Amino acid sequence: QVQLVESGGGSVQPGGSLRLSCAASGITYSPYCMLWFRQAPGKKREGVAAIASNGRTTYLDAVQGRFTISQDKAKKTLHLQMDSLKLEDAATYYCAAERGECPWMTVWLEYQYNNWGQGTQVTVSS
Repeated sequence: QVQLVESGGGSVQPGGSLRLSCAASGITYSPYCMLWFRQAPGKKREGVAAIASNGRTTYLDAVQGRFTISQDKAKKTLHLQMDSLKLEDAATYYCAAERGECPWMTVWLEYQYNNWGQGTQVTVSS
């Protein structure tokens, strides 16, 4: 059974940084795909960043160059380094994981992922 637990959320001013973590257990298979999604109040959940077990990554255009997804395989932890945060980045951030290669052509379609964390809140305000 896969369990995902996010941490690292908090409150930051525009231009600031936060580092989110997702502790993963039960992912005993390879390949796999791990992702960060986010959902702001009143908006649909959207994919932010994805990383495959081989290290390939992709990002939502709106965060490209500001966010970095990474994985610590030894610690079975997924990270999202968020720099130059903007007001519009405020949301609840969720970690997701699924067996198999990342479906790069449809990677942001959340119905493809069966394993989700409970979310961590990111607030960006001045």
